[in-house]
Amino acid sequence: GVSFPDLLQTTGAYQVVRPLPCTLGAEGAGVVRSAPRGSGFTAGQRVAVLAMDGAWQQTVAVPPQLVFPLPDSVSPTAGAGMLVNYLTAHFALDERARYRAGETVLVHGAAGGLGVAALQVAAGLDLETIAVVSTEEKAAVAKANRATHTVLADGFKDRVLELTGGRGVDIVLDPVGGDRFTDSLRSLAPGGRAVVLGFTGGSIPTAKVNRLLLRNVSVVGAGWGEYLRTDPGYPARQWAALEPLLRDGTLVVPEPTLYPLDEASEALRSLETRSATGKVALDLRP
Repeated sequence: GVSFPDLLQTTGAYQVVRPLPCTLGAEGAGVVRSAPRGSGFTAGQRVAVLAMDGAWQQTVAVPPQLVFPLPDSVSPTAGAGMLVNYLTAHFALDERARYRAGETVLVHGAAGGLGVAALQVAAGLDLETIAVVSTEEKAAVAKANRATHTVLADGFKDRVLELTGGRGVDIVLDPVGGDRFTDSLRSLAPGGRAVVLGFTGGSIPTAKVNRLLLRNVSVVGAGWGEYLRTDPGYPARQWAALEPLLRDGTLVVPEPTLYPLDEASEALRSLETRSATGKVALDLRP
């Protein structure tokens, strides 16, 4: 899988600076070559893995708690790029926003890899979604990934309030940041939660905290990678919640855009220019 943190690491702009040389990537999928007795895995089994020390290679060695059996409903290529975004989206909704049944979620950057994952996870949890996108073409991508409604980023607040009868949304998932953040706060219903996931828009917004008092709203951060440093067993618990939804088709993982490994720089550039829709992944097969 190719993720925005991989792009940031190529310039040293990520919060975790890795010494060079390094292997990029944090996720992948393949088949088990060997597994320790009692791990629950067998040679030849299809799995997805979190390989935080670098996944862009043909063979990785990881602890069993970072290996996840792929159900038949998820292809190896889809599995290669699902873990970081799907587990991040689940973390944001479940652990940080504390979603409740019937709530409405506003998703920024909804046609990107994390945005698509957020739409799919929210749909799998039976939540309504409003997808914020920059073009009609990206609106079609969001709609194909189970968005309840789509709105264009320009003037999104007024359209969101119109769609919700003036009430606003319960949760905002924002991996974009930038100058739209204030209108995200204005789009929240009383008691709503804005979840900060990143800053693909380039700038880090600030908020006047008096806005939080006006409607009793909250702003929380969702740093899934940082959370794992204090609770390494958390992804396994997430998988226990999500795997049944994958198995019965309630949760869907679309196919990524595949690049061969020798075009990894082009894959990263598609994230940098925000021309990518959905997930991007690398094909390492010889």
